[in-house]
Amino acid sequence: MNPIIQEITAAQVKHKIAPFKVGDGVRVHTKVREGDKERVQIFAGVVIAHKGSGIHENFTVRRISYGEGVERVFPVNSPNLEKIEVEKEAEAGKARLFYLRDRSGKAAMAVKEKRYDASAAKA
Repeated sequence: MNPIIQEITAAQVKHKIAPFKVGDGVRVHTKVREGDKERVQIFAGVVIAHKGSGIHENFTVRRISYGEGVERVFPVNSPNLEKIEVEKEAEAGKARLFYLRDRSGKAAMAVKEKRYDASAAKA
């Protein structure tokens, strides 16, 4: 990226974001404005893509709602993004999980969960 653009956008980049990766189950808290009121709405699902860097960083979250797949793209540095909670960590075999779009039912959210290693916890 151009160093001039990087310098200008440096103040807008968020640094205190929960570390998450593709395959993780997340809850994204977004600010929603309705008239003069503002509230927080939660969108929970599986991260199927994470791309970009700096101010242009985006991630896509997919969930099944009433039998239909719903995807939403969130800019990481958006002022409307309040916080990201990682519910479930997973080990994705690929960088993008677009193959989940073709699946239905429980299989549509099936990503290999991260295994807990007891020997590493003792060290």
